[in-house]
Amino acid sequence: MLKGRHLIEPGNLSIEELEGLFDLAEDIIASPAKYSEVCRGKVLATLFFEPSTRTRLSFEAAMQRLGGSTLGFADPGASSTTKGESLVDTIRTVSCYADAIAMRNPKEGAALLASQVSEVPIINAGDGGHHHPTQTITDLLTIRAIKGKTQGLTIGLCGDLKFGRTVHSLAKAMSRYPRNRFVLISPPELEIPDYIVNRVFKPAGVQFTQVRRLEEAIGDLDILYMTRVQKERFFNEQDYVRLKDSYILDAEKMRLARADLTVLHPLPRVNEIATEVDSDPRAAYFRQVKYGMYARMALISSLLGVSGWEGKKSAGGKKK
Repeated sequence: MLKGRHLIEPGNLSIEELEGLFDLAEDIIASPAKYSEVCRGKVLATLFFEPSTRTRLSFEAAMQRLGGSTLGFADPGASSTTKGESLVDTIRTVSCYADAIAMRNPKEGAALLASQVSEVPIINAGDGGHHHPTQTITDLLTIRAIKGKTQGLTIGLCGDLKFGRTVHSLAKAMSRYPRNRFVLISPPELEIPDYIVNRVFKPAGVQFTQVRRLEEAIGDLDILYMTRVQKERFFNEQDYVRLKDSYILDAEKMRLARADLTVLHPLPRVNEIATEVDSDPRAAYFRQVKYGMYARMALISSLLGVSGWEGKKSAGGKKK
């Protein structure tokens, strides 16, 4: 289905292809032994030019659980970029060693450039404030697993909506499903970019509202997607300090929420979710982490054409 393709942004995959990945991920969860050797002899390169814990380790765990191996670096200082090597030359070199490359780079458009010169599939693991498609696949799989659907939901996006690439990717992806509605919760300085409103929400006829206070919106939400204010995206540290504590989800605010609310967060968190919320059954961000590994297992095996998955989907996205 996806063999040999690149994944640069969520829009590279059709709804049917996304649902196929979710079906495969659910089968991996149910029968992990069936997939434990499908990538035997395959190599995944993880090139992280920007710090990461969950994304990098989940790619490596995913590949190893599929029976494959990994190579790469978690610090650009350990690569030849410190000697002045271009990204193009790095990708051309690494594609001689690996069967697929997962790359994070702080420069927007880096993954697209890599895909134009690579001999093997490129998986964008985050390019600046642009896209983070595997986090989006993780988020959609988590929502489908917990809610049983990815449509007809009211989704609150809270915090840094300006720089948050996970927010941008999720907004685009969920806008492709019918009857989803967004509540955008942020200070004026961190509002969602105009291009999301004008090129995603409006053309798709997606309903959205903008509010400043989490308390006035939380009671209406099916999903609350919290984000941290990202220090690394600010040019002015004073602005970061002023805005970093704009929204803190705590037990008091959770009392205003519905019993079936699901709280998600791409992590890492700083202090935007109090640790007292972790024990609330509605807090799903650590389950989200585990779904991320299974989502990447499904993606890697599909791009390498080794999954052996033959599940058929009905119109509702479930296997026949």
